[in-house]
Amino acid sequence: MEKITPSFAKATEGKQNLITKPPVVVILGHIDHGKTSLLSAIRKIQFTEEKPGGIITQHIGAYQVEYQGKKITFLDTPGHEAFSQMRSRGAKVADIGILIIDAGAGVQAQTKEAIFHIKQSGISPIVALNKIDKPEANPEKVKRELVKEEILVESMGGKIPSVEVSSKTGQGIPELLELILLVAEMEKLETDLQKPAEGVVIESYLDNLRGPTSTLLLTVGVLKTGEIVGTRSAFTKIKSLENFQKKSIEKAFPSDPVIVFGFNQVPKIGEEFRVFADLESAQDYLKIAEKKVPEVLEISEGQRILNLIIKADVVGSLEAIEGILINLPQEKVILRILKSEVGNINESDLKLATGGKAIILGFRVKIDVVAKKISEREKIKIMTFEVIYDLVEEIRKLMERFTIAEEFRTDLGKMKVLAKFLAEKNRQIIGGRVTEGEVQKGASIEVIRNEERIGSGRLINLQRNKKDADLISRGEECGILFEGDVKIEEGDILIFYKEERRKNLL
Repeated sequence: MEKITPSFAKATEGKQNLITKPPVVVILGHIDHGKTSLLSAIRKIQFTEEKPGGIITQHIGAYQVEYQGKKITFLDTPGHEAFSQMRSRGAKVADIGILIIDAGAGVQAQTKEAIFHIKQSGISPIVALNKIDKPEANPEKVKRELVKEEILVESMGGKIPSVEVSSKTGQGIPELLELILLVAEMEKLETDLQKPAEGVVIESYLDNLRGPTSTLLLTVGVLKTGEIVGTRSAFTKIKSLENFQKKSIEKAFPSDPVIVFGFNQVPKIGEEFRVFADLESAQDYLKIAEKKVPEVLEISEGQRILNLIIKADVVGSLEAIEGILINLPQEKVILRILKSEVGNINESDLKLATGGKAIILGFRVKIDVVAKKISEREKIKIMTFEVIYDLVEEIRKLMERFTIAEEFRTDLGKMKVLAKFLAEKNRQIIGGRVTEGEVQKGASIEVIRNEERIGSGRLINLQRNKKDADLISRGEECGILFEGDVKIEEGDILIFYKEERRKNLL
């Protein structure tokens, strides 16, 4: 076991149990503005307990650097959606938000989205103007654009610090880390080591060898091996703890990301965890959560439904995708998720997609050989993505196509009403002459009087010379059984049409 000593400041007088904790930082911004490259540049700084350039294990969700003898924890989330999903459960995930902006491209749609998330979460912002090494970089222009978004950096008379950086050359990276430590010092980030350990689930996934595994971010207390931790959805007795580099440790301290495995099932991202006295208490806590009544989605008649099956690499990605899809406007097309789980796309998914007429969405996963053959044979649509933004945009487009292509109307013909014979509730027997096109049994009807539409209905039965017919052509007289919301009079014009469903373009 590797011994770890926390680098905390002493408690201030009058607050004997409180200590200063390392800041937790999240980087948000437009998809192409360099979030990943900035994180990579920061990783080149001396790692805590590791040489520069150490490998960060995939799916951890966070890592730490040590700068000027102080720790900084960086969250490595899939994007704004994942960060929002964490916050939606009331968890205080980060202390500081880095708003990264391409100094040449300026404020973009997702930049505004990132600003919204930073403001809503209440974390302290720092603006990082990236790609400053490029000739087109214009930091002053970007700062002016930020004023319109109510983000005033210090050089524009505001209070928000900013720094010019280059992920490529490393320019400004030390200054950014210094700013983080300065903001953290001003914020007086404090926590209590004496309280039972608490924190937030920041990543979850199913490990093939170790079962349901999570990265926990500690906020209060000290977490030790042998303790029992639980959330609203899962629990486990900690057999061993690992730091973000997958090294065994005996205990974890506030702001430390720590890997815990062996849960009874995969915990949900953003859930708060706590320590329990025994397994029974953790199970009781879980049972209370399970008794909550799930929300029921009521689907109005005639509304179009787009069925989806979602497969993702980790729970964090899965919940991020679900969260943003649920919030898409669904007045015309309802998104219904038939299944969402972690893992590669397999035969079971294809069978469900066939029965449920669903599209399969894969995020950073593979399609197994059998599933691929079935999809080709059955013509089942599978779409895979590496970026959440791309997935969401594709679903938006599909919803638009689904709406436009779903139904269209074909006018068949017109008839002038010459006589009315029998009226009963919402049905009438009408006689008339076809003046245009033709009349078909089962057609829909618009009723026109004095060149104005006064109602609508349906052609229940059609007769020529008192014998049933399927079609009456122009110039012929006929009788119809009309069912509708209006009383037809002599002289009215009836327009016959059909609404047809085109073959699904999806």
